[in-house]
Amino acid sequence: MTEMVSKSRLLWACRRGMLELDVLFMPFVNEAYDDLIDADKVIFQRLLTCEDPELFSWFMGHTPCPDLELKSMIDAILKRVKA
Repeated sequence: MTEMVSKSRLLWACRRGMLELDVLFMPFVNEAYDDLIDADKVIFQRLLTCEDPELFSWFMGHTPCPDLELKSMIDAILKRVKA
């Protein structure tokens, strides 16, 4: 999922096995994804290729994300949730 993909494919990829991730990803795609620059869209798409347990751990702050680009995207998503 490294090239730009359609929004419908993104929404499908946002449907995860964990409700906690669904409630983070789905609103982000619906409300903020279109406003991202292309480079950030690619980073978000890359984030969606990660495994659910890994994502859950990063979003909940249990372990730090080792990838700085993904960490930045995680921070942006969490900032939107807290706003």
